[in-house]
Amino acid sequence: MREGIPEKEDAFMETITALIQDTPIPKMVKVRQKFDDSHIPAEEIPGVVTRELDRPEIGGKIQPGQKIAITCGSRGINHNAAMARAIVDFVKSKGAEPCIVAAMGSHGGATAEGQTQILKDYGITEEAMGCPVKSSMETVQIGLSGVRHQPVFIDKNASEADGIILFNRIKPHTSFRGPYESGLMKMMAIGLGKQHGAESIHHQSPGIMHELVEEYGRTILENCPILGGIAVIENAYDETYLIKGLSPEEIITEEPKLKEISYKTIAHLLFDKCDVLVVDKIGKNISGDGMDPNVSGRFVQPKYCSGGIEAEKVVILDLTDETHGNAQGIGLAEVTTRRLFNKMKLEMTYPTGVTNTFLHLMKIPMIMDNDREALQLALMCCPDAEDQNNIKMIRIPNTAHIDYIEISEGMLPLAEANPNIEILTEPYELSFDENGNLF
Repeated sequence: MREGIPEKEDAFMETITALIQDTPIPKMVKVRQKFDDSHIPAEEIPGVVTRELDRPEIGGKIQPGQKIAITCGSRGINHNAAMARAIVDFVKSKGAEPCIVAAMGSHGGATAEGQTQILKDYGITEEAMGCPVKSSMETVQIGLSGVRHQPVFIDKNASEADGIILFNRIKPHTSFRGPYESGLMKMMAIGLGKQHGAESIHHQSPGIMHELVEEYGRTILENCPILGGIAVIENAYDETYLIKGLSPEEIITEEPKLKEISYKTIAHLLFDKCDVLVVDKIGKNISGDGMDPNVSGRFVQPKYCSGGIEAEKVVILDLTDETHGNAQGIGLAEVTTRRLFNKMKLEMTYPTGVTNTFLHLMKIPMIMDNDREALQLALMCCPDAEDQNNIKMIRIPNTAHIDYIEISEGMLPLAEANPNIEILTEPYELSFDENGNLF
């Protein structure tokens, strides 16, 4: 009997193993996808943040002695702590008192402690920032939305500040399209709204989510002391492509333009389709859906969003450490591993699903005992493959880092025909350890 597996279940899995054990795993080739690598050097980032804030329309409104709340979210932003600290230092230079507030909806298990831990993982602590870091799920109503006349909530700590500076990355959203997707407007409507505000939006039709984000965001701009925000766009290599300071008025007019830029800078797979897509790790630090559907092609609501690669089967092997057991997005795959299943924490995963209503994101795919068997199962079950003897498989570390990936030997002609793909190795067998795992 295999360790940690009940005897009855172990016997059953031996049957499944026998069914798939002769399925060949294709030789793989490491390739490099080449994207625009333009970015702001790390050492220049604090200065750029300061310059963008030091405008009459934003920083000019800060008065000595004021209490200024700075929002920080749960999305992975490169140089997150450095940018946050630069905002803190700027506020201090104006003689004001900064504090950081967690603005991440229901993430972190919808608890203040969970959201504090997320910020800590990003290096955002009171010691590192030189100011208080406040995390609370308590909200206050600040008004009614302008069109639907629904109550709009924001974080209580932020509501008590004399001014609020938003700080977030702008990028395509994973489940809706509109002028404002992931960015400052959404951080106000959902991030600052905490569990209460996020639930209020998500429990309405996904078809109007883009309208609700704008409607709630505009209500907050009208009723709260929003000083402006720092909007960040990253390139395909997760380096800082653009930092832009926006006044409240510019959030409305300029954020849609920045969103369009972000569509052009994000990474994507330079292949239209494959039979099997293997994702080493998913996590909330990678994407709100665990893996970015703009890469994987697996959208929460395909009725409202499309894009990414077309894959007949998706295999997810593991969770990131930073996701703290939140396995949201696992339901978008057909196959996973016992390693991931054992790391999944329902208390971290389920609150997000209850909040966003996308319960299928939490569904458990077929669980295989190791990576080798997970791949074999997926490879065996591709009836739509163009060539059953030459299954096309792609393996990526996660959807945020896809410059270096692996492709099956049969995809070499496609790679060779693309000038933005560099072939780095000869075909090789995947190296599994004694337990049948890749890592």
